[in-house]
Amino acid sequence: MSQNTRPSLRQLEHHDAFIERHIGPNDAEIAHMLGVVGQPSLEALTDAIVPASIKSAAPLALPSPLTEVEALAKIRAIAGRNQVFRSFIGQGYYGTHTPNVILRNILENPAWYTAYTPYQAEISQGRMEALINFQTLCADLTGMEIANASLLDEGTAAAEAMTLAKRSSKSKSDIFFVSRGVHPQTLELLKTRAEPLGIVLQIGDDSEAAGVDAFGVLLQYPNTYGQISDYAALADAVHARGGLVAVASDLLALTLIAAPGEWGADIVVGNSQRFGVPFGFGGPHAAFMACRDAYKRSMPGRLIGVSVDAEGKPAYRLTLQTREQHIRREKATSNICTAQVLLAVMASMYAVYHGPDGLRRIAARVHRCSAMLAAALRKAGITVGPDFFDTLHVVGVDAEAIHAKAEAARINLRRIDAGSLGISLDETVTREDLVALAALFGADPGDLDALDAATPDALPAGLRRTTPFLQHPVFNTHHSEHELLRYMRALADKDLAMDRTMIPLGSCTMKLNATAEMIPVTWPEFANIHPLAPAAQIRGYKELIDGLEQMLVECTGYDAVSLQPNSGAQGEYAGLLAIRAYHRSRGDAHRDVCLIPESAHGTNPASAQMCGMQVVVTKCDANGNVDVEDIRRAAEKYSERLAAIMITYPSTHGVFEEDVVRICEIVHAHGGQVYTDGANMNALVGVAKPGKWGSDVSHLNLHKTFCIPHGGGGPGVGPCAVKAHLAPFLPGTLGGENPVGMVSAANFGSASILPISWMYVTLMGASGLRKATQVALLNANYIAKRLAPHYETLYTGRNGLVAHECILDLRPLKDATGVSAEDVAKRLIDFGFHAPTLSFPVAGTLMVEPTESESQHELDRFIDAMIEIREEIRAIADGKLDREDNPLKHAPHTATMVCGSEWRHAYPRELAAFPLATLRQQKYWPPVARVDNVYGDKNIMCACIPVDAYKETADA
Repeated sequence: MSQNTRPSLRQLEHHDAFIERHIGPNDAEIAHMLGVVGQPSLEALTDAIVPASIKSAAPLALPSPLTEVEALAKIRAIAGRNQVFRSFIGQGYYGTHTPNVILRNILENPAWYTAYTPYQAEISQGRMEALINFQTLCADLTGMEIANASLLDEGTAAAEAMTLAKRSSKSKSDIFFVSRGVHPQTLELLKTRAEPLGIVLQIGDDSEAAGVDAFGVLLQYPNTYGQISDYAALADAVHARGGLVAVASDLLALTLIAAPGEWGADIVVGNSQRFGVPFGFGGPHAAFMACRDAYKRSMPGRLIGVSVDAEGKPAYRLTLQTREQHIRREKATSNICTAQVLLAVMASMYAVYHGPDGLRRIAARVHRCSAMLAAALRKAGITVGPDFFDTLHVVGVDAEAIHAKAEAARINLRRIDAGSLGISLDETVTREDLVALAALFGADPGDLDALDAATPDALPAGLRRTTPFLQHPVFNTHHSEHELLRYMRALADKDLAMDRTMIPLGSCTMKLNATAEMIPVTWPEFANIHPLAPAAQIRGYKELIDGLEQMLVECTGYDAVSLQPNSGAQGEYAGLLAIRAYHRSRGDAHRDVCLIPESAHGTNPASAQMCGMQVVVTKCDANGNVDVEDIRRAAEKYSERLAAIMITYPSTHGVFEEDVVRICEIVHAHGGQVYTDGANMNALVGVAKPGKWGSDVSHLNLHKTFCIPHGGGGPGVGPCAVKAHLAPFLPGTLGGENPVGMVSAANFGSASILPISWMYVTLMGASGLRKATQVALLNANYIAKRLAPHYETLYTGRNGLVAHECILDLRPLKDATGVSAEDVAKRLIDFGFHAPTLSFPVAGTLMVEPTESESQHELDRFIDAMIEIREEIRAIADGKLDREDNPLKHAPHTATMVCGSEWRHAYPRELAAFPLATLRQQKYWPPVARVDNVYGDKNIMCACIPVDAYKETADA
């Protein structure tokens, strides 16, 4: 190698850059694909697609990209600025031991964390079995008949319980009574949610509730101070008035105390965090809602149900109402879209691993330690409240002096007031902790074994649990690590996640979730921080959060960001609340009309309804673009009342519309604000900034554009980004003064997964983020161009190009052959692919978004599958395959079907199983045949399948 041709040090270092590992196609593949699309360069492609009126003139003002080694070292230093104290703060958050087998094989396993929401049932059987275990766990422990899987956090779950009670109770009252014993963050959430809906909150002592004419009552059991009360008589009184009783409870406590369903509760909510999910500075954690069977069709969130497949075997599926916001839109009762699937799976596996006896044993140990500490304090003359499970309410003390001692001992206690404090124990408490805690009060517990023998339990005698729970074999089988490991592996093997294949879902951006981005999440400096830890202990988190907020400000062109919303729908809600509060601050409370194009995501109208806004739907033209003249007409008609417009950009149809600046001008001219849904931000980062073209507010999806993985349907983070005039109206914090309250139970939402997005932006830098956007545009146009001879792309923008996704129109094929978009989606499973988005935003279509992370090889593999499927459709049209008995109508094909002794179809087994030769080397076999959705909707069953059902199937 000559001196002139030898690469420089800088060039050699460039090859260590993360960018080339995140972006799938290499430079040669990019050049080839540009040739197919007909563009000379990525810059030329960008100019051909993106309207000049919105393009950013300058590159992003972000640092140069770092290598993985450099970025991990930098975030390690940030993590080191956090201080991990022993936290006994409680208030809904508790220390827990994550079993290592679950930590490594669920939380840190891409087979679980890169999976998508289980809308395609046949390739989601494993994660749905884990979720139905979660539902069974929650229903059993609460004494309810049905539970969902899952909600975002306890505070928002309580707010959902409030609205469920409102629409389900017989009472005509607008009052919702809330016990003072409810956790403070839950009270804040209820205030935020109630006021726009015209619900009147009445907060009072438990003793007052029976005398209030309310549509519902919310109780905490045990309450925020730890006390366990008998609410049976109160429940009877509420029911007599036509109201419903909602209860926020603790799953671990319910292993020892009577289930709320036994004494009259109608709805039970709570958090499963202490079932093996770390503090994480507040999240993500899987909340739950359980209720009586009568309310199942009104229940918000996702519900896993049992149906049968085409072979008559049991199969799991999502029930109908779990996408109700897409069906009912502004009449939806909830805007919930993201769940907390990955965390619900962890909690369910914690219960599977420990089983009912193990859970009782953990709870009993926590309670014994709590009772012993209370006895030691009382012996020293300290007053401790009665009737508790794990939380001591200590009164009549110099709280500040004790907190100072605790801080010196690296211990956190709950701050209540100057004369009282709280101590919440958990499964991590040790004998040494008991001695140290007692010493803070000048108490000496002495011989702990003697203290244990002399101390009675503190559970009320009449409220001890006597009913069994978790009797299903799944909770009584997998208690050794070998057994649990194999069970989790067996479930993962049933599913398709991104560790096996691309997931080309439109509007969902299933891109690489790099291992380096994931590593910091489980570091104790991030995972083991209580959300109410003092500010001095969270300097690292503050640096990380402030830094990420500024990164997002730069990427979007807005002025301020709140990271509190813990889902995209929560971010929408926060943005609309900011607009509502802004208008009110100017004396424009009458502005309540929200314009929403008919192509919008279903969560948009649902969120507007939750803010008390009236939704006015505007039209789209024949090309799928929003109808600017219809927007102008509506803005003029409702000029005095116009609050906002909600648009998605690029559009839900996958196109950069030309008139977005003009739309902003029209809405502003009539006094409204512009909300831009950030679902498609993956087509904008580094190329255009919504905050600079006239938009006032956006939510972003960190679980899409910024690489937080979907985890089978959650966790998510939906930051709200705003221009300066809306910044004062971002979500408030617990105990803070703010015109808008909290929208999530923790000040920074799902804080423990924010390192993922921080790492992504740090690793990519300004140049990498822009290139990622450009390659996302290229990959989508490459697919559209290659498939053009076989499938029509429904909508295109300027120069016949699409944005980062394309909609393939299968409606003409159905008219000609009877083959539907769903048939194609199911046939793709036989090729080892997760289907694109089915029938959204247009019925009878597939919306494809390949993202920048997929290589040309993977894109071609998908294209080959789609072309082969098109050939099968042509064979049906030509009469070579039967119109009803063909591989598409009977897809997917299981190994059992193909290997059975009898083959009933007119097409060969080989075509069913191996439609492409490459599948002979690597083949995914779906665990079930096509699932019968209609059967499942008519026969709703949402708990673990009895073992007898499998036996009957095997015998059949």
